[in-house]
Amino acid sequence: MGTDAVRRHDPALKGFASDNYAGVHPEILDAVALANGGHQVSYGDDVYTSALRNVFRRHFGERAEAYPVFNGTAANVVSLRAMCGSWESVICADTAHVHVDEGGAPEVVGSLKLHTVRTPDGKLTPDLIDTQAWGFGDVHRAQPRVVTITNATELGTVYTPGEIAAITEHAHARGMLVHLDGARLCNAAAALDVPLRALTTDVGVDVVSFGGTKLGLMLGEAVVVLNPDAVRGLPYIRKTSMQLASKMRFVSAQFEALLAGDLWLRNARNANAMAARLAEKADLIPHVTVTRRPQANAVFATLPGEVADRVRKDFPFYTWNQETGEVRWMCSFDTTEEDVDAFVAALG
Repeated sequence: MGTDAVRRHDPALKGFASDNYAGVHPEILDAVALANGGHQVSYGDDVYTSALRNVFRRHFGERAEAYPVFNGTAANVVSLRAMCGSWESVICADTAHVHVDEGGAPEVVGSLKLHTVRTPDGKLTPDLIDTQAWGFGDVHRAQPRVVTITNATELGTVYTPGEIAAITEHAHARGMLVHLDGARLCNAAAALDVPLRALTTDVGVDVVSFGGTKLGLMLGEAVVVLNPDAVRGLPYIRKTSMQLASKMRFVSAQFEALLAGDLWLRNARNANAMAARLAEKADLIPHVTVTRRPQANAVFATLPGEVADRVRKDFPFYTWNQETGEVRWMCSFDTTEEDVDAFVAALG
């Protein structure tokens, strides 16, 4: 019998709104197909999830434990719940995804108190952390316990290993832990040409939310515990947060395909390179101003509103700042030079 499936979109059309808009990388689809057929033990006791643990350890060290979840919001909330007591709090940048774009999930699901810090570029520093790291022992203040940073940040900036090391050293000296939101960690590592552990394990990060969806997975992120002493009850928190996949082999097989070879690096490098190309070409257009030089795969710019509205009809993208009119253009693993050039032509 044939299939009744219908393709309802034009696969040739691409936008610059989000790297979540992209489809699934063919090698990831192949991995899911290979994992199909027959029966495997459910809830993570399958051979694919077992193999995945070893793949993550190759990238993050022998102590690393990976816990696949469905999405990035869950990875962040599950991580932070496991790192915090109910009386403790999380320090983050005021632009952090966990604060701005999780729909209140940290508060609603995790019962987490967030202490936000204003930053010029989305990046925390020891001095900025100290604007909220106070009141230790004060029963009237939620006790600062975790510093969470994002790499690459929501403003497209990238933390260097030295910057992260300074944060972890400072946080640990004050009795706090460090969580890294790595939805675009691969893009950051590719931009700096360093291994993943150079931005995490080697510089003292305790727990990572590792992103896969933005890099070509169908679905799936992972909580990667680098310091087992930093978490409590994580397997139970994952379950009670409704993030324990019954057919986990299909999530794990995707991550193995991404990380066992160099697919993660190829995809990240392409997205970064396309962002650099877009910024360079867009900056030549008189009515376009690139406001933030891309360090990974994000380009920020301003342009006349009527131009933005016209171009969005064919190339979707978002306004980042309604007050200034600044927009954000995201490049993806499947963005091509032809896509960039067509977008630039439309902008002109």
